[in-house]
Amino acid sequence: MKVAEALSLFLDACLRNGVEPGIVDRDLLAPAAVIAAQPAQWRELAFAAKTADMRWCAFWARERDGGYEAFSCFEWGGAYLVMRCALDRGDELPSLASIYPNADRPERHAHDLLGIRFGGQPDARRWTRHRAWGEHDYPLRADFSAAAAAPTPPDHEYPFVQAHGPGIVEIPVGPVHAGIIEPGHFRFQAMGEIILNLEQHLGYVHKGIEKIAVGRDAAGLARLAGRVSGDTTVAHAWAACQAMERAVKLEVPPRALALRGLLSERERIANHLGDIGAICNDAAFAFAFAQLMRLREDWLRESFAAFGHRLLMDSIVPGGTAVDVTSAQATKMKEHARALAAEAAEVIGILEDSESLEDRLMRTGRIEAELAKQLGLTGYVGKASGQLFDVRADAPYAPYDQLEVKIPHYRAGDVAARAKVRAEEIGISAELIVRLLETLPEGPVSSPWQAPARECEGLGIVEGWRGEIISYVRFDATGKIARFFPRDPSWLSWPALELCVQGNIVPDFPLCNKSVNGSYSGHDL
Repeated sequence: MKVAEALSLFLDACLRNGVEPGIVDRDLLAPAAVIAAQPAQWRELAFAAKTADMRWCAFWARERDGGYEAFSCFEWGGAYLVMRCALDRGDELPSLASIYPNADRPERHAHDLLGIRFGGQPDARRWTRHRAWGEHDYPLRADFSAAAAAPTPPDHEYPFVQAHGPGIVEIPVGPVHAGIIEPGHFRFQAMGEIILNLEQHLGYVHKGIEKIAVGRDAAGLARLAGRVSGDTTVAHAWAACQAMERAVKLEVPPRALALRGLLSERERIANHLGDIGAICNDAAFAFAFAQLMRLREDWLRESFAAFGHRLLMDSIVPGGTAVDVTSAQATKMKEHARALAAEAAEVIGILEDSESLEDRLMRTGRIEAELAKQLGLTGYVGKASGQLFDVRADAPYAPYDQLEVKIPHYRAGDVAARAKVRAEEIGISAELIVRLLETLPEGPVSSPWQAPARECEGLGIVEGWRGEIISYVRFDATGKIARFFPRDPSWLSWPALELCVQGNIVPDFPLCNKSVNGSYSGHDL
């Protein structure tokens, strides 16, 4: 019903804007409806979506028949529309970056890896293009070998935006950092301690995920998806498996779906505990850091004892799960979830009573609600800035279609609000875990996987702990993977970090960065 409403809204907007979309297919990439577009219509249709107040979610492309096929995904009211367009190798696709700002980096990514040209692209600088590749090498094309990697020269010539004037200083940070975090370069322009501008350069942990996915079987893709971002192994594997299962129309057993929900909520709690602790540590509140990391460690140890891996890697497989829980384990997990939620709430209460901590976090790194909407932010970053969207509640998939998922949200949009959303989600996830274990269905934990004997494709959309994850999977006629694209929430949140630090002091950047916590690995495919 939601898809029908979204389609009607979109078609009305197209009519008002004098553009007529192509054939609408509601089954090809279910649950999304597919809209066919010509290259000349691409921008006009996106503008119609914008006037219909639709959120832009993702862009990806694939090579086909001597040309390309481009996809752009939109969401409205929990319903998804995918606009797809076939173009020849020499065609130019109009850029959507002037309509939806967060389309900028995905377009540059597609140009760097496939060679698609975008007309009107406001930023022609390379984004993902690796220094080991030649000027005319496009690694996602079929004629480029994944084994053709060469030693990479230092990347010291990226053309950062320059700022000049009396008193303006430039501060380079990274790509190698003092801690154990992944590499990323941050270039600041500041006046004294006040940040005037921040520009990021990522891509230092490019792994070739999209390239090395090609030719894998379903089980191999699930393992690869679980390594897109190690802290989100459950959600990325779930999204990829969901896409594959939808492509072949495989029914997953109810018990497996409940277990997937259990694993996902465990992943959410572990990461939120770590992030709140890290924010406190950057504000020199060592007590909170120690206590929250202690709770996280106990939680991870229970995951290892029950499922064989602290981060729950390889727990989700095509057709279901590779793990199960006994009744004794379920009882223990329920008790631990309740106890952890209570203890975490007690620690959070101490944080909220600390005036010095609140002084550091409140009004720091603000993302106004209108900006969050313009950037299409989801997850805790979006919820802290008035964006209530959560796939589990707004586009529910099993087992969440049988559960009530509460959505904490604020409008302050600062570091404090982002930490507060995380804190409340810990308690909400603990309640969901208890509910899932109390209602855990009997039966098998997986359905047998059978590789498709024809070309087919699917779309997986799940709520990871950072927010909405979208995965596109296409099988070739032999049942092997022909294309895989995982869109991590970090594609949307990294640009938000650049904007939220403006006007803040340089020492507050770590707080802003930790509160957004974009995944380098999830972005650097």
